[in-house]
Amino acid sequence: MTYRAEYLWVDGTHPTPEVRSKTRILSDDQEPEIWGFDGSSTGQATGRDSDVALQPVFQCPDPIRGGNDILVLSETLLTSDLSPHPTNMRALTREVYDKYKDQEPLLGLEQEYTLLETLTGWPAGFPQGGFPPPQGPYYCGVGAVKIHGRDLIERHTTACIGAGLAISGTNAEVMPGQWEFQIGPLDPVTTADHVWVARYILFRLAEEHGVEVSIDPKPMRGDWNGAGMHTNFSTKSMRESWDPIIAACEALGRPDRLEEHLAGYGEGIEHRLTGEHETQRYDVYTWGISDRGASVRIPWQVNRDRKGYIEDRRPNANADPYNLTRLLTNTVCEALA
Repeated sequence: MTYRAEYLWVDGTHPTPEVRSKTRILSDDQEPEIWGFDGSSTGQATGRDSDVALQPVFQCPDPIRGGNDILVLSETLLTSDLSPHPTNMRALTREVYDKYKDQEPLLGLEQEYTLLETLTGWPAGFPQGGFPPPQGPYYCGVGAVKIHGRDLIERHTTACIGAGLAISGTNAEVMPGQWEFQIGPLDPVTTADHVWVARYILFRLAEEHGVEVSIDPKPMRGDWNGAGMHTNFSTKSMRESWDPIIAACEALGRPDRLEEHLAGYGEGIEHRLTGEHETQRYDVYTWGISDRGASVRIPWQVNRDRKGYIEDRRPNANADPYNLTRLLTNTVCEALA
């Protein structure tokens, strides 16, 4: 008997990496082992030295194929010495997590995305060449006029649960055709692993529904909300007391860290972080309690309890989750050490 192992990896597409996959047929007595692919076709190698190795690091049931088939998330390695490939951001995140594991960092990521009609390229719910009524009724809305794509979203949620991913919620977002799913809270590496696998499942199911999934941070220019990946972060000390929460907010605003974080928070961030549509400008840093117009928000219940977590509202929907979890963990944990 045999089963299918779908190897997943993050490619070298610049500036926004994407998930790639290919299938390996294994006998029931085989475990997924190191494999490889043509890196010259994924922006990760030249044609003269094209092989890139795949090292399995996380696997789960394949909720689309079912049976004994599995998904195998892999790190990319150089074939010369099996060291991490330059595009392997997971390896960098592992290093940071290992350094600060004693602080028990936990993260929850809110992945926003937009469903696009394949023929028009416009968001689902937008009339061809025109615009729907203004934003207002679409966020967490109900009804065929307001909501588009729910069947796909329900299938995606069920599939993520079936795969054993830490999906913690989903909802329709502010712009028509825009949705969100949440992953976590988990440690920096595992959270990002689950987001990448959940992205793959979403893109794969969208094929069957005949729609395209966009993680463009501003798929519709003008008076429409962009798409972000708000990231919730805490350490053990933040979950126990108030002062570390304030210290975390201040650490994220340090001038020497602002540029680094924005560079790792996704391409086109200036188009989304305009100071409008529940954002602070990309070139301004603020934090506040229950303020969705701030760079970093302290939720109201955290202020009430004087302990908990913070929400970094700056990351784009198209950011690499490994970059988000690494940057937040490194900056905050260094400040709290």
